[in-house]
Amino acid sequence: MQSCSRVLLLTCFSVLLIAPLMLPGCSPTPSSPRAIGQPPARAPSFVAWKSETVLEASHGDALRGLLLAKRCDHCHGSEGFSANANIPNLAGMERLAFWKEMEDFASGKRNSEVMSSIAAPLTRQDSADLAAYYSMLPTAADPLDRQAFPQAATPAAQSASAGRLIVLGDVGRGIPPCQACHGPVGFKTGAPSLAAQNADYVLRQLRDFASGARANDINMPMRSIAGLLTEEERQALAGYYGSGLGRLPASAVLPK
Repeated sequence: MQSCSRVLLLTCFSVLLIAPLMLPGCSPTPSSPRAIGQPPARAPSFVAWKSETVLEASHGDALRGLLLAKRCDHCHGSEGFSANANIPNLAGMERLAFWKEMEDFASGKRNSEVMSSIAAPLTRQDSADLAAYYSMLPTAADPLDRQAFPQAATPAAQSASAGRLIVLGDVGRGIPPCQACHGPVGFKTGAPSLAAQNADYVLRQLRDFASGARANDINMPMRSIAGLLTEEERQALAGYYGSGLGRLPASAVLPK
């Protein structure tokens, strides 16, 4: 009995110590970020990947998406390949990644005056329909289509540098392999497709992630990685994917 009473007494004493911190009117403790004047962390995206969200994003109507995409042809091309290397190609884009970016444009979590005005009126189902359509477009080059992809091949040394980062990363700097997230041939579920992406666009995104101008990557993987890369490495990676090498296993360009 004495042992039980002692435990009960200690429990009550602990509650009395903690309770004031739990009352609605109490001030935060000195260790709280708000107490020392730090702003709360900025949410990178309003998209929360739950099973319901994945289901919503992956069940689009490609035929309806085809009709909606007529508005997109001016910039992204009638076959999903842009004639401007600064504008992303959408052909073969992974649908979950596409849907998230459209939601981020609509909410303002990804900055683009042009794309935000286009995405804002769309419903979540519209975005899913567009995602379904673009994910089904072939990524093979069409000689009759006006497209910037693929760009000129980069020098062998530059391609090899990019290949090492894609396959091996850089352990010394804490840089993981690009293929861990984007796949060994530039495609992986849930990640933006790079297999048929324009070099100038890839380079601009890497620079924006590095500077923080783009900050809609959940858990900051791209901001962290792009910030560790040198400008030469960013250019090498952009040139690698933009020249079409991303469709091949990166090990093919590594020195033997």
